[in-house]
Amino acid sequence: MQKQNTAIRRMVVAAMIAAAYCAISICLLPLSFGVVQVRVSEALTLLPVLSPAAIWGVSLGCALTNAIGFATGANIIGMLDIFFGTAATLTAAWLSWVLRGVRFHGLPVLSSLPPVLLNAVVIGGELTFVIAGGFNWRIFLINALQVGGGQLLSCCVIGLLLVWALERKGLDRKLFRNL
Repeated sequence: MQKQNTAIRRMVVAAMIAAAYCAISICLLPLSFGVVQVRVSEALTLLPVLSPAAIWGVSLGCALTNAIGFATGANIIGMLDIFFGTAATLTAAWLSWVLRGVRFHGLPVLSSLPPVLLNAVVIGGELTFVIAGGFNWRIFLINALQVGGGQLLSCCVIGLLLVWALERKGLDRKLFRNL
């Protein structure tokens, strides 16, 4: 029975993280899509530092957000982003979990870098194909730097502050206990 309760708790936590990711992205829709973007919800890609259940939560939240963006026309990348953008977030969240134990002054700084780097490359590449109609190094570098800059703010500032605050207040243990 305990094992079943843990599995249910993992699913509930993942669903709550997905809902939070999606809600934040949709509330900040103009910032969440486009060439210059600061997807604040990407700060949640650092939650896998606290629990691997968060990997599935942020990935599902990203997929839902990209699908809503596609359906509403806000996501200029279109259908590709549902797959490639979500794959980038899934991989980044997993790498954040893998790097969770590497800390500087108590902060999982290395865990904040995979979302920045992967999204800069993947989303920068997607935007390049959409804007240029093919691959162009110059346009790619501009797009990658713009996306990476937004990710730096979301992950390396907001995400690290989120993890720091949760750990400092002991909420990491309360929210992610036994997951």
